[in-house]
Amino acid sequence: MSVYTELSTADVTRILSAYDLGRLIGFEGIADGIENSNFFLDTSGGRYVLTVFERMRAEELPFFMRLMHHLAAAGVPCPDVMPRRDGALLFQYRGKHGCIVSRLPGRTCAVLSADQLRASGAAMAAMHLAGRDFPERRENPTGLTWLARMVEELSARVAQRYGDEARALLLDELHWQQRQVSDDLPYGVIHGDLFVDNILFDGERVTGIIDFYYAHTAPWVMDIAIALNAQALVLGGEDASRMRAFLEGYGSVRPLGPEEHDALPRLLRLSAMRFWVSRLYDAFFPRPGAVTQVKDPEEYRRKLLWHRMAG
Repeated sequence: MSVYTELSTADVTRILSAYDLGRLIGFEGIADGIENSNFFLDTSGGRYVLTVFERMRAEELPFFMRLMHHLAAAGVPCPDVMPRRDGALLFQYRGKHGCIVSRLPGRTCAVLSADQLRASGAAMAAMHLAGRDFPERRENPTGLTWLARMVEELSARVAQRYGDEARALLLDELHWQQRQVSDDLPYGVIHGDLFVDNILFDGERVTGIIDFYYAHTAPWVMDIAIALNAQALVLGGEDASRMRAFLEGYGSVRPLGPEEHDALPRLLRLSAMRFWVSRLYDAFFPRPGAVTQVKDPEEYRRKLLWHRMAG
């Protein structure tokens, strides 16, 4: 989450006028994350999050709205989308689309404990099972075709800023991933971005999974790989046990099959590569914004190297 589009009190009041959510009491921008403009919103009717979408095409957005509504109805602790009086789940503002969703209790934690990792794994497994009967599909927007295009676009800049070794790593990992055989793995809707700033806790208990705007249809174990890299792997001495804790929690709700265990090392590398590349792109082509955050690409280069050495 970030703020690229600034809103005034008059702007928010105008947006709220199409909803039955009460009168505006206050709002503030949210600086975490990098994709959309987000605001905490307090009204006489409750507490919400208002999002203005900065990158996604209008035709993509209904998928995410319906997915969150489906998961919330199934008992997953995720935001539910607030409808306007006319029944629409989206509003328009200055040529952009946005939504208002329920604000969940709890807080994010910069580093998760082993118990929190187990709870996170269990929550992800429950989310996967709840999404089995969601009827819509969305293709992976950051798959191998996207990776190849990004590596071609970025490789010269990477060599200039980070050196030839970094560029060689990008190319070698891309070519290795392209040679791997695609597995027939259990799949469904995945979150696709379950970093520590997208999961809320009350102590050791998960109270919320947020920011579903990378969700798509993919093998469930890819979601596990993304979360392991984002939540468990901190490049310290306890990484292996931290990863086991997440997998124990996940397996307590939905045990992994042998083919998923076999695919996980490859997908851990693919996930690390994907986020290294996306962070490189944001570092080279930063977007102006009132409150923005560009995350360090080097973190995911180091995580990719960790997995290559471990494998």
